[in-house]
Amino acid sequence: MSNQGAVLQSYNNELVKCIEDLCTKRDELHHQITIEEEEKSKIEIDICILTDRLAKVTESLSKKYAAQSEYDKTISETEAAYMKILESSQTLLQVLKHEIGKEGVSKNDLQHK
Repeated sequence: MSNQGAVLQSYNNELVKCIEDLCTKRDELHHQITIEEEEKSKIEIDICILTDRLAKVTESLSKKYAAQSEYDKTISETEAAYMKILESSQTLLQVLKHEIGKEGVSKNDLQHK
């Protein structure tokens, strides 16, 4: 029977060692979980910060695109008005040259008579 007691004691020792090993593995896993939970929290905070930044940059870009579009419209309208002014100036110059040419002929005719 003492042999059975020794075997039982051996089983008991093995069982205690297995339980201790499991507890050690569980503690290591808990430590890893804690580290990953902290990392997850930091990432979530970073995501919130980046999401906020993205919203602000998107809004800023939207305003700048609208302003750029207004500049393009103003430039286009100004260029069109400028071209009309140039055309009017050219027409006026041609009319004046024509009138001066007529006046010059009339003065020559008068001087010769």
